Amino acid sequence: MYDVTEIRRDFPILSREVNGKPLVYLDNGASAQKPQVVIDAMTRAYSEEYANVHRGLHYLSNLATEKYESTRGVIAKFLGVKDENQIVMNTGTTMGINLVAYGWAMPRFEAGDEIILSVMEHHANIVPWHFLRERQGVVIKWVDVDSTGHLDPQAVIDAMGPKTKLVAVTHLSNVLGTVVDVKPICKAARERGIATLIDGSQSAVHMPVTVDDIGCDFYAITGHKLYGPSGSGAIYIAQERLAEMQPFIGGGDMIREVHKDEITWNDPPMKFEAGTPGIVQQIGLGVALDYMMGLGMDNVAAHETKLRDYARTKLDGLNWLQVQGTTPDKAALFSFTLDGAAHAHDISTILDKKGVAVRAGQHCTGPLMDHLGLTATCRASFGLYNTEEEVDKLVDALELAHDLFA
Repeated sequence: MYDVTEIRRDFPILSREVNGKPLVYLDNGASAQKPQVVIDAMTRAYSEEYANVHRGLHYLSNLATEKYESTRGVIAKFLGVKDENQIVMNTGTTMGINLVAYGWAMPRFEAGDEIILSVMEHHANIVPWHFLRERQGVVIKWVDVDSTGHLDPQAVIDAMGPKTKLVAVTHLSNVLGTVVDVKPICKAARERGIATLIDGSQSAVHMPVTVDDIGCDFYAITGHKLYGPSGSGAIYIAQERLAEMQPFIGGGDMIREVHKDEITWNDPPMKFEAGTPGIVQQIGLGVALDYMMGLGMDNVAAHETKLRDYARTKLDGLNWLQVQGTTPDKAALFSFTLDGAAHAHDISTILDKKGVAVRAGQHCTGPLMDHLGLTATCRASFGLYNTEEEVDKLVDALELAHDLFA
């Protein structure tokens, strides 16, 4: 049984007050809070188990290596990947996508080659491809969403042409909450010899993900959204692409031998993990993913779907609130503006006075904001520990903001 009251007790920060009000944390899309088991594991790793990994032969180094490397297997299990050696650990999705851009795309793409993006992409899945556009003449093709925020997989497929080398799309929009049906996109791309990269930063948090079933070449996740620490994350890379990639950060761990005139690379995934890694951060991520799998991702998804439906009903009753993204199967994430001149930052500040934490701004989605004709929105994003009571508190705070700006 999914008992949200018990789950909330696992997160110490949720018991605090902000501005004299109980904290209502609805900024999970930016970064999620951490359960006590993650905090304890990281504290223990620093206070009792810390040493550098891989190269030591003493007890603490072996222990730290075992704890660190076990996370690779946990990530593979969490993502439904059979071979943990296809998991490259890193600092998060931004690093993962840059690894693909520098290590795979840059050596292979020529002027005129095309990359397909959706207009919903986060800047982390835009800027690295602009580097290739500016430096190598690569062409970026954009696919729009419809008025509800839906991205039609067939529209992405139709955009594929003889010069298309990569399709890079989000699995779940961090602004609209849209869940993208990426499997047919990956299937069509594979049939055409086109690689696919899926940004799983938001999706892996809210629903079960089986990467082997999706059939993509790259799938990136970031730890701080997955109830783990910042500076942790990973990217799945298909075997064929691992063999094609060049390392783009050099240093320890990614080499076998170094001589004056010759360097021999290590095997993947170590080939792409240069230098001392975020040892404790990755240990914390492994514990966070174990925690989520202990709850059951189907259970998490069911709880958040119930929250989404309740929040949608409540927010739809506010006829002065404009919600962006209305697809029926969207995630429990709502970006909105108020009628009139109220700026998103002002709305967020008023909500904060009531203890309600939301995000305000462009959410690192400049092209989407241009598409929507907006400069900024507020975003309330729900997680596995949020409740219907917190939805009510959000609505109460929004009504206060509306009254102040009316």
